[in-house]
Amino acid sequence: MYRHLADAIRTLVLDGRIALHIKLPAERELAPCLKLSRATVTAAYDLLRESGYARSRRGSGTWTALPDGNRPAAVNRMLTSESAAIDLTIAAFGLSVDVVTEALDRSTVLLAQHAGTTGYHPFGLQELRTAVADRYTLRGLPTRPEQIFITSGAQQALMFLFWALCRPGGSVMVENPTYPNALEAIRRARLRTVPVPVSDDGWDDEVMQATLRQVAPRLAYLIPDFHNPTGCLMPVDQRVRLLRAARVSGTWLAIDETFTDTALDVPTPGPFASHAGPGEADHIISIGSMSKSHWGGLRIGWLRATPQLIEELAGLRVTVDTAGSVLDQLVAVALLERDDVLLPARIAQIRQQRSALMTALATHAPQWTTRWPPGGLSAWVDLGQPVATALAQRAIGHGVHIESGTRFSPDPGTFEHRLRIPYTLPPVQLDEAVRRLVEALHGGVPLVAAVKRPRWVA
Repeated sequence: MYRHLADAIRTLVLDGRIALHIKLPAERELAPCLKLSRATVTAAYDLLRESGYARSRRGSGTWTALPDGNRPAAVNRMLTSESAAIDLTIAAFGLSVDVVTEALDRSTVLLAQHAGTTGYHPFGLQELRTAVADRYTLRGLPTRPEQIFITSGAQQALMFLFWALCRPGGSVMVENPTYPNALEAIRRARLRTVPVPVSDDGWDDEVMQATLRQVAPRLAYLIPDFHNPTGCLMPVDQRVRLLRAARVSGTWLAIDETFTDTALDVPTPGPFASHAGPGEADHIISIGSMSKSHWGGLRIGWLRATPQLIEELAGLRVTVDTAGSVLDQLVAVALLERDDVLLPARIAQIRQQRSALMTALATHAPQWTTRWPPGGLSAWVDLGQPVATALAQRAIGHGVHIESGTRFSPDPGTFEHRLRIPYTLPPVQLDEAVRRLVEALHGGVPLVAAVKRPRWVA
């Protein structure tokens, strides 16, 4: 039992659900909570200390730690897997050498104009702010450059928002499931998540409005455009109702639109803020990025908000990294100037690879179910049994790295019957990945279900 307890705590630390360098409960406090003897808890803590996952200071208690050479799971997921493995943990594309080279050539001329300056632009490079503002205006939301704040990817934009708008202990309404790195950022900011469900059919209007009315969260983080991981697209009338409810509750809306440009079967959605009525737009922050539509290696993201909030965020930026890379921003400008050519080609590629994944699922795993997402970069697959975590672990031995559905939930242990499978790899690799996953599921000892489901007899 003490080994089981130590392993459970170690897993939570590695997965980021228990933060590093925080004090664990005293043995005498934890034992009655878990209905264990104090000796069992003491033995578990001893094992954690021996393996490097805990440190003790006399008179101060026991604190979480990592042994030398170990990394949290969130870091390991971002690292490139060994060449023999098929990596399905990240839903993003690379960029062709020709496109990068041309963008660098186009940005060289502009770089000469900035070389004689300090290069510090806390709000972002003016050329890029103007280009992003113009994109919003063309999509039906008039925007001025002073409403745009350039960040190092959408993730940094989220962190700035949590720091600026929330206080430790405050509540953030999130979708369930949702983007796991956003959940991690919320935990790091010491905020409480208030989940609202997103099913294959989309968002539950009544639950969202009731949550806003009863909890009145400080901020709501939502992905209405080709939701990650379900792929759902929020209808316009539902967006309007959500805006009205958020206005009444006084909740800020952080709208993640990083997947907006990946519309496959429907027109590209208009900006969420374009549906706002008088007095509603000031509490909407639009988050964008080039990571999904162009290339994550640039680390270019942005926020659209009121000029007053942009000023406050720039003040925070100076204390973090002062400003973004001028060269990266100039390359981003060059890429955005060619969107009329680059985006149609990217969409055609995504459609082809989505079709390849769906064909592979129908061929190798007809018992699994999923819906064709109208956009986005991944499929939310139902395995029909709660074995996703065990399957993801076993799949490593078959040369596939993949996320189980539990990774996308604010509630530990849920979505054990789901896998998120991105279609960002070539068709041949997608087919091989699904074949290996099925082989891992059915080969060897049957996987143990994470939860026991009742059996009904009629």
